[in-house]
Amino acid sequence: MQEPTFMVLTALAAGPAHGYGIIGEVSELSGGRVTLRASTLYAALDRLAEQQMIEVEREEAVDGRLRRYYRLTESGASALAAAAAQQQQSAAIALDRLRRPGNTASPRWAFTGGNVVAGRA
Repeated sequence: MQEPTFMVLTALAAGPAHGYGIIGEVSELSGGRVTLRASTLYAALDRLAEQQMIEVEREEAVDGRLRRYYRLTESGASALAAAAAQQQQSAAIALDRLRRPGNTASPRWAFTGGNVVAGRA
């Protein structure tokens, strides 16, 4: 699962949201790393709906425009949980390798309180 899709599903895991709300939530959750354009988001929402990972919960008119609220389905929640577990497992493997004695990776990595901090040796 690509990161933008992962982040859209993660945003919807908190509850139903409309398109621009999802865009803002994804930006916030990713620390600004993932920025979605409206056209990209709506194409992704159509694809995720077709795959039955999300569905339209309701529609309402706001300032004469139709606003759709999307929600995560059980299938979408399962796919998100599987992707999160896979990413967690991959991260654990990478961090374990960085912690090994004799690691020649540069820069050197320090591990403090579960956080990874890059530094120079």
